Amino acid sequence: MQVLVLMRRIQFRLQEQRALPIRVITVGKKRSLGVQLVVDEYIGKLKYYCKVEDLQLRSNPKNTGDVKAQIKDEDMAVMNIISSDDWVVMLDENGLDIGSEQMAELMGDAGSTGASRISFCIGGPYGHGPKMRERANISIKLSSMVLNHQIALLVLVEQLYRSWTILKGQNYHH
Repeated sequence: MQVLVLMRRIQFRLQEQRALPIRVITVGKKRSLGVQLVVDEYIGKLKYYCKVEDLQLRSNPKNTGDVKAQIKDEDMAVMNIISSDDWVVMLDENGLDIGSEQMAELMGDAGSTGASRISFCIGGPYGHGPKMRERANISIKLSSMVLNHQIALLVLVEQLYRSWTILKGQNYHH
């Protein structure tokens, strides 16, 4: 019964709000071909709901011996591409543990924030830096387990697609 009430509330909210474009920012090594194929498949599905941009920033290999310098450089690289009017979702192992319905609600609610885009940020091998932690509007985790950036990306794009199907009342979720 609670899920049905949540679904109705989400569907009502979506009718009132605009679909924000989504930007997925990932810091890490070059993606494997298989991962890229699956990411492209879900981004193709998401384009029926909203504009999606997939940005990959390479981890900073120059500073691999100095973890703090690497985190700082990656932090600045991400901060340089986030706009002041982005609604920023930081993916972090210590973030809020949310379910698919809550993710859909998060997506629906973002349209009423005044933001022009939702930016999802997946950090590099050592996580996010202090500027990102301060800038993020919300921090969520995709799993209680630590995921490498490629697996986190796959889970994220699938959950973004699932969120839209929940918001639209489509059959993909169950």
